[in-house]
Amino acid sequence: MKNITKLESFAVIKVSGNDAETFLQGQFTNDVRQVTAEQSQLSAWCSSKGRIIVNFRLFMRDNAYYIILPDDSIAFMLKRLQMYVLRADVKLEDVSDKLSCLAVVGDAPENNFAVLQVETGRYLVVVEADVDTYDVDTGKWELLNILAGLPQIVAATAEAFVPQMVNFNAIGGVSFKKGCYTGQEVVARMHYLGTVKRRMFLVKLDTAKLPQPGDELNGIGKIVNAQAHPDGGVVVLAVLKIKEAENDKALQLMELPYKL
Repeated sequence: MKNITKLESFAVIKVSGNDAETFLQGQFTNDVRQVTAEQSQLSAWCSSKGRIIVNFRLFMRDNAYYIILPDDSIAFMLKRLQMYVLRADVKLEDVSDKLSCLAVVGDAPENNFAVLQVETGRYLVVVEADVDTYDVDTGKWELLNILAGLPQIVAATAEAFVPQMVNFNAIGGVSFKKGCYTGQEVVARMHYLGTVKRRMFLVKLDTAKLPQPGDELNGIGKIVNAQAHPDGGVVVLAVLKIKEAENDKALQLMELPYKL
C-alpha cells in the first residue's frame, strides 16, 4: 500500500556537462563522487562563512545531476551557482516544469524517473508526468521529516546556521575528507575544534499556533521547521543554545532518532 502526495513546494535543478561533477564537488558539503545512479545523497550549499544557504537531496540519472530543493530557494541558487561556472562545461537548468516530486509512505514504487529512499518506508519519487490523486498531505510528510530529525533550510533561514548546528554531520550531509568547497574552512574548523555551542533539538510545544521557520524560541534559539502533532500541540526542530536548552525545565525535549 502506498500513500502519495505531490510536494508542491519543491523544485528540481538539473546540472549537466563534462565538468558537472568537479564543479559541484567544489560547491557542496558532501562528496559528490559518492553519488551514483543507485545512491542519492543529502548535501548542502554554504556561504563563504560556512552557513547553509539551502540543503537538498542530490541524485544522478543519465550522466546528469539533479537537485531537489525548496522552490523558494531555486531562483537564488541558480543565479549564484551560475556565477561560479565561468568557463567550465556546466549547464544549470530549472526542470521543475518537466519533473514532479512526490512523497511516498509505504512500499517503494517502480517505473519512475527516480526513487530515492529517505528512510525505511519513506521515499522521494521523481516522475516525468503529473499524478492526480494524493493520499497524504504535505504536512504529514513534513511531520515525519521533523520526527526523523531531518531539517529543511528555506529562504527564511538561509545563512542562519552552519551544518553542525542542524546536525547535518550526524545525518550524513557533510564529508570532512572531500577537500575544499565553499565555506569548508569554517565547517572544518568547527568539526575539529569542537566549538559548536548551538545544535538542533526536537521539541514538543503545547500550542495551537504553528511557528514559522526563523521564529525565536524561548529566547535561546530559532525554529528550523514546525508541524502540528496528531496528539495535539506542535513539534519543532529548533537550533538552540545547548546548555540553556538542556537546563530549561519548561522545554519538552524529545529524543532524536540518531546519535550526535
